[in-house]
Parts: sequence; C-alpha cells; structure tokens
Amino acid sequence: MCTLVILRRPGHPWPLILAANRDEMTDRPWLAPGRHWPDRPEVVAGKDETAGGSWLGLNDHGVVAGVLNRVDSLGPEPGKRSRGELVLEALDHADAATAANNLARLDPAAYRSFNLVIADNRDAFWLRNSGPGAEGAPAGGRNLPRIEAFEIPAGTSMVTAHNRNDPASSRIQAYLPQFEAAGPPDPKAGDWESWAGLMKARTPHGSEDPYAAMTIVTSRGFGTVSSSLIALPGPPRTLRERPNRPVWQFAPGRPDQASYENVEI
Repeated sequence: MCTLVILRRPGHPWPLILAANRDEMTDRPWLAPGRHWPDRPEVVAGKDETAGGSWLGLNDHGVVAGVLNRVDSLGPEPGKRSRGELVLEALDHADAATAANNLARLDPAAYRSFNLVIADNRDAFWLRNSGPGAEGAPAGGRNLPRIEAFEIPAGTSMVTAHNRNDPASSRIQAYLPQFEAAGPPDPKAGDWESWAGLMKARTPHGSEDPYAAMTIVTSRGFGTVSSSLIALPGPPRTLRERPNRPVWQFAPGRPDQASYENVEI
C-alpha cells in the first residue's frame, strides 16, 4: 500500500509534478535511488534488496514509473513475478506512451494485482491489474482480464491501493481536496513546502484509521518508509533557452522525520 500524487499541467514549464510515499514492512531492506543496475545504466531508481526491483524510478529519457499494490495484495506470492520488475521494464522505454502500451500487453496472471503509473513530460498513464477476485474476473483467476491502461488527465490525481481518485480510499477522500487546494510546488525555486507538508501528514482530525494518513505508522511493523518529490521539465521553448533537468527530492525514512535531499540524476 503506497500513495502517489500527480499534477499534470500540459504546456507548463514543469508539466508533471509527482509525489510518492512508499509504505512497506519496515524491516524490508532497500537502497535509496541510484544507478543500481549495470545492465540499465540510464535508470535511477530505489532498489528493493529482497526482490531486486524498484517501487519508483526515472530514466535519462525523462520517463518516471511507480508501482503500487492493490487492496489485500501486500507481499510476494509463490509462482508470481515481483511487481518491482514492472518499474524497471517501464523505464526501458524512451517515452511513456510506448511503455504503457507494451506493459499493458503483459500477462496479468504473472503478477499479483497492481497499479502502475508511467509518465513523462507529455503523457501520463495509470495501468491497472485488478487480479483474481475483482469484479468480472472468473473464479480461480483463470482467463483474467487484460491489464487496463488509462490516460491520466490534466489536473491533480491520487492513486493508492484503490483506483485513481477513488473515494473508497480514505486517504484519497481526506487528502485529494487538500492537494487540489494547495499551491503547486516550484521546482525551479526549490520550493516544495506545499506538497512536502501534506506528504508528512498523519491521521486526519477525527479519524482513527491509520491508513487514512499520508504518513502511515502502525504497531505491526508496517508503515511509510520513504518519500519522493519529482518534477519533470518541459522542453525548451526557444533554441537559446537552456533546458531544465528533472528534479528528485528523496526522504530516506518517514517524511515527518527524515529530510528531503536531492537525488543525483
């Protein structure tokens, strides 16, 4: 269970802003974002040391990809491939549209259910593998529906273990309006405070549900273990304009305790 927030602004100098909190068992080992894969030198991503894949990454072409579990699908399952492979496979592509098209053709039965977000400075997509037991899926998980790909529209979107902007998610219900109302970050000025403050937020007032929080803390060894803030620049508008580089701010722990630091890209 994780949270990913996207702001799409086509035509803006920074057309895509993304924030993500990773929620996981706190004793599962991982490495902060870096170039960890010799066979993929163009990829910067966090590395899950247990399965070898990633939860969130960016490549040198400006494609960003992040994977999230769906409801009741935390952890591995015998006979299934790691969902962390999906991020690396998406980042093998030079643009988000091609990546989304190719990954939507994968066998959904090879993985536990997932939400996968793939974006660049032109396009953004949410891929859904509902898995067995979902509405319309046959009993026993045979002949599963295909992986579905949806374009993410302009504006603010949130993805958790539920569907995009789904009010069935208590976190989306509580925080999507707050992200929509917050002033957007200014990556060029290094000002992320409007979103960083929300990523740190604990259980909303009046709620006793720890999973309604942006930063999750539980007594069972599960919670928010890291946080990311990413901005993708648009292309230069003139031949003389110097292009901006993507920005990735990473907190190597709960964002209410760990500071965000620049990731070398």
